[in-house]
Amino acid sequence: MKQRLLKQSQSEQKGTILLETFRPPIVSVLGHVDHGKTSLLDAIRKTNVAQKEAGGITQSIGASVITTKEGKKITFVDTPGHAAFSKLRSRGAKVSDIVLLVVAADDGVKPQTKESLAIIKAEKLPFIVVFTKNDLPTANLEKVKGELEKEGVAFEGRGGDVIAVSVSAKTGQGIEELTQLISLLAEIREIKGDPSSQLEGIIVEANKDKRGILVSVIVYNGFLKRGMVIYSASLQVKVKSLFDANGIPVNEIIPGEPGRILGFSQIPVVGSKITSTKQDTKEELSQKHVGQGQLDGINIILKTKTAGSLEAVLENIPKGFYIVSSGVSELNESDILLAKSLNAKVFLFGLKIPNSIKSIASKEGVEIEAYQIIYELIERLQTILESGKKKIVGKAEVIATFPFENKIVAGCRVLEGKIRKNDRLVLIRNDQELGITKALSIRKGKDKVNEIKVGEEFGVIFDPQLDFRIGDVILSVDH
Repeated sequence: MKQRLLKQSQSEQKGTILLETFRPPIVSVLGHVDHGKTSLLDAIRKTNVAQKEAGGITQSIGASVITTKEGKKITFVDTPGHAAFSKLRSRGAKVSDIVLLVVAADDGVKPQTKESLAIIKAEKLPFIVVFTKNDLPTANLEKVKGELEKEGVAFEGRGGDVIAVSVSAKTGQGIEELTQLISLLAEIREIKGDPSSQLEGIIVEANKDKRGILVSVIVYNGFLKRGMVIYSASLQVKVKSLFDANGIPVNEIIPGEPGRILGFSQIPVVGSKITSTKQDTKEELSQKHVGQGQLDGINIILKTKTAGSLEAVLENIPKGFYIVSSGVSELNESDILLAKSLNAKVFLFGLKIPNSIKSIASKEGVEIEAYQIIYELIERLQTILESGKKKIVGKAEVIATFPFENKIVAGCRVLEGKIRKNDRLVLIRNDQELGITKALSIRKGKDKVNEIKVGEEFGVIFDPQLDFRIGDVILSVDH
């Protein structure tokens, strides 16, 4: 097939157009982390995206358009390679006409390589294998081809028709040949879009900035125009502003090309369709998850820059954490106050901590951690989980309340274990955690004590004071 396509390319250059495409092909770039996907796109786009990515890893789906030497356009969807982004990677493939499976010649078939192949097979997508890092002394192309053949890849010239191209992002070797093959494979597949039909597209990312909610989309059919009313799930949206893949304001986006929409009132679900007619769907509109907090997990608040990243992080948070609030937005004062009330840690992904919020968090005793690389965030959560699990050492019930020196004393009876003055005390009502406090003082009768055992009664003054009632449960927790 490779030879046939290149012959067609040479024929076109002589002025003979064999096939006509009505829209640019949409191409996903899949593969294992650090196998050179972003560097490959850098070489194709003549940009420097790779160095701008934190840690050299793409953290969210992005789309871009290139024009080949022959004047043909190709739309690329760059999907993350880290295991945590499996949903995004799968979704990226589903929006595509053609897939580039990037495999490092020095590393071979890895978990995300296999996962990418599974997506390709499930979606029955045409694909080209792109071998990178061929210039490294540890590269072994024949060995890697053998590994891929064991996964069911039948290469051209070896009993199959899967095209393989070796490229170098540093020297540009093979890049022009690759773009020619993509364009011609798109023609053989007769990839078309109908500009005269109703609008059809898909949301590939969403985030917020000072302008509001920006939603990245790819159009398949019809035109996306500034000022028109579109629908996504049950959202009705007027397109206030429209930008092309480079962030330049435009009046319309044509089939096969990506764009960004300003006009959504809330974050849509990544992967949702956009149309010019109302959709009959019950699809969720928001990625937000809010809970009341709980004792047998570690409460955290999570904020991310994009909706796709939020989904990926939520999917990979270790068991033992409880998300009391999450969303795609900057950190604000209300998040800090919520964190304080629920004794939650705050984690940011892809965001910076505003200076004004740092001072508030410091004053309120709230911990904030910010990350730019997802595996570092997940590893940090694992470390916290291993070292910070709560251990319940005692349980008591509030059986009376009475005032004392402008404070309210909780009269309690120990039901299990023991209650200790230096432990954190958690107030529970109807299995819901109401807050975490500590004992300003504990008295058994008239005596101040540091520990109360099972069956004994005592009075305790909380600091800070909580709105406790008779029948509430107090847990003594040790880390």
